[in-house]
Amino acid sequence: MSIELSLVTIEKPETINFVLGHSHFIKTVEDIHEAMVNTVPGIKFGLAFCEASQKRLIRFTGTDNELIALAKQNAQALSAGHTFILFLGEGFFPINILKTLQHVPEVVRIFCATANPTQVVVAETDQGRGILGVIDGFSSAGIEGDEDIAWRTDFLRQIGYKFGGK
Repeated sequence: MSIELSLVTIEKPETINFVLGHSHFIKTVEDIHEAMVNTVPGIKFGLAFCEASQKRLIRFTGTDNELIALAKQNAQALSAGHTFILFLGEGFFPINILKTLQHVPEVVRIFCATANPTQVVVAETDQGRGILGVIDGFSSAGIEGDEDIAWRTDFLRQIGYKFGGK
């Protein structure tokens, strides 16, 4: 028995957010779709799910053909059992759907929710492929100072996620 490790880079436009997760049942595709449209009416997304048994197909759904194609492309590159990847349209963010997604009965784990450049650490054995973890963005460059704190708090208020004073 042997194991081979590889890195799969998530291919996407720079501004697009995505969620990478692990689930356990073919019903994942329909249940995530319903969760998305019930949580954020008018949401644009593409979802692909790597089936881990029987036909082992990449199942997919969504509300935007380009995002669906992006999800299928990345799911095929990952080809890891019971993995799903959900791409959100421009202007839609994981913070708005993440808790709902975590409450979908089939969802076991969320590996990441980000717009950052991402590499996925994949292990492959004679049986198949699985995700060991993700490299989300870049290494830390230092510790924030007073100016950085002021920028962060102001930024969150500018984009509407915090209100009032610090």
